[in-house]
Amino acid sequence: MPTLVIGANGQIGRQFCELAREAGEPIKAMIRHEDQQPWFEEHGIVTVIADLEGDFRHAYEGCDQVVFTAGSGPHTGPDKTLLIDLYGAMRAVDIASELGLERFLLVSAMRAENPMEAPEKLRPYMVAKHAADAYLRTAGVPHVILKPGRLTDEPATQRVATSLEETGGENTASRANVAHALLHLVKATQVVDREFVLLDGERPIAEALR
Repeated sequence: MPTLVIGANGQIGRQFCELAREAGEPIKAMIRHEDQQPWFEEHGIVTVIADLEGDFRHAYEGCDQVVFTAGSGPHTGPDKTLLIDLYGAMRAVDIASELGLERFLLVSAMRAENPMEAPEKLRPYMVAKHAADAYLRTAGVPHVILKPGRLTDEPATQRVATSLEETGGENTASRANVAHALLHLVKATQVVDREFVLLDGERPIAEALR
């Protein structure tokens, strides 16, 4: 059964969808608008149109797990952060719970563990991630929470770390490595109720995310 990708049109979402297609991993990309469809159609990726701020329950049809990598983006205000990064995630978890899905994979952020330590302009986003993480932990849905560091557009190395100790304090994670990590986790169905910090590092993804 396919994995529903919420946030498929985002920077991480597109990379993950392309990797999944290349790997033969069945997915369904949830997008907001028809004008976003051509890229996915060109790449042979199934889409469903649904909006986190509206009714999106129909998007789950035929899926057995969810990857949630949606975000309001850096150019919106705290209102969209609340509606998408927090309440959108909570609603997505609720639907997964009601439908009895096998797993929910949530892309969070490393600094969500301590939101007030983040730069001031990022604190609303980190608070939303912190609350969404807590909601998922108590929802009774088998889950994985992935917490990348500061995101970059560096190319994939498929070499990662899961702590600052491993990196000597370097806190970056390429979006490409996050996408590869998500593909590994989608395939590794035995990994449940786990949380991983994800940074660029030296260990193969399969070793780091066991």
